[in-house]
Amino acid sequence: MNKAELINSISEKTGHTQVDTIKTNEATVAGGEKVQLVGFGTFQPQHRAARAGRNPQTGEPMEIAEATLPKFTPGKLFKDKVVDAHKPKPKPKATTTAKAKTTERPKAKLKKV
Repeated sequence: MNKAELINSISEKTGHTQVDTIKTNEATVAGGEKVQLVGFGTFQPQHRAARAGRNPQTGEPMEIAEATLPKFTPGKLFKDKVVDAHKPKPKPKATTTAKAKTTERPKAKLKKV
């Protein structure tokens, strides 16, 4: 499922247009509040403090500015469904323990020449 399909599904279930669904979610998170979709997950702003870093091309030290970024945390039901869908399937158990039948053939007699 891609972004458009997710938004379409949410808008159909809520009765809002797709544009309203996106704008409401973006505006709420941008305003510092969290958006919780029960059983699916939570969108919330996360603040990152300023920190020191290095330019990967030159290796020079640089200051990375503080930022507030959106963060998504999947809900328990969503995580459980994904985990269950990717668990290895158990091997079927044998219903009976039948012994293999072997038939012995009489040994052929060799003729002496």
